[in-house]
Amino acid sequence: MYLKLEDKKKIFAECGFSDIDTGSTEVQIALLSYRVLHLTEHLKSNKKDHRTERALKMLVGKRSRLLIFLKKHNVERYCFITDKFGLKR
Repeated sequence: MYLKLEDKKKIFAECGFSDIDTGSTEVQIALLSYRVLHLTEHLKSNKKDHRTERALKMLVGKRSRLLIFLKKHNVERYCFITDKFGLKR
């Protein structure tokens, strides 16, 4: 598994509203960002893995849609998440 339970709880505490918050938009974006980084590293060494490449594109699209939703509803949290993970605004 790419992310241990302790790491997930740390992400929940940093990005969520509480340490057991798993469903907020900010936490979902954070988990997707870590997964995107993991798959990007995998694809650097396995260039012909087309299924992973497709999955990566789908995850990036989902993260993009969540960022658009967050920008419409809470601009301060959007700025926090984009600064934390180095995403473009």
